[in-house]
Amino acid sequence: MASCQPSSQSEDLSPQPSSSGLIVDEETPGPSAPWVEPNPLPQSPGWKRDLSTAFKEEITPEAEDIRVVESLCRLKMKLKRQRVSSVLPEHHEVFNRLLEDPVIKNFLAWDKNLRVSDKYLLSMVIAYFSRAGLFSLQYQRIHFFPALYLANNMEKDNQLPKQAIFSFLCGKNPSQHPLFHKLRLQFIRSMGWKTRVSQEECEEIQAYDPEHWV
Repeated sequence: MASCQPSSQSEDLSPQPSSSGLIVDEETPGPSAPWVEPNPLPQSPGWKRDLSTAFKEEITPEAEDIRVVESLCRLKMKLKRQRVSSVLPEHHEVFNRLLEDPVIKNFLAWDKNLRVSDKYLLSMVIAYFSRAGLFSLQYQRIHFFPALYLANNMEKDNQLPKQAIFSFLCGKNPSQHPLFHKLRLQFIRSMGWKTRVSQEECEEIQAYDPEHWV
């Protein structure tokens, strides 16, 4: 009777070594390998923009002009608030002293309708005193009337108010007119020909003593 070779009772379920010597166990859990994009898409050189460059590109020339104008306006207002007037307290004192001169006092009483001596014209007289560069005691009535005449000449085209000043000072004697104009020219030269006075400066002069009777 032929003998039968006994069969193995169980199969060897252990993993077989591979030819490379590594054990491969597909059922053993473990960390997965990092994902690698096989063919990454090429990035465009300009896909990421600099924010500062983007903002600069969005500013149009018109917007830039508006910004410049607004900046200049703010600077102008700041300088206006910080402006220092050339009129000093001593010039107000000179003006008040001359108001006590009997001739000037009679003139202001004569011009009761304020044709040639309203508050703005008298403010210009004070401004002219500050520009003439004389010492306080040097100012006399010969400076007041040329200054007032000049103020009327700058503000009014009508010749009648200026003729009224001549009528009061010289009466019916026109021979005094050339002397008056000579004094007026000398006074303008002493101011360096700076005869224009702005409304803002007049209001600033008036604000020094708002309760002044003139």
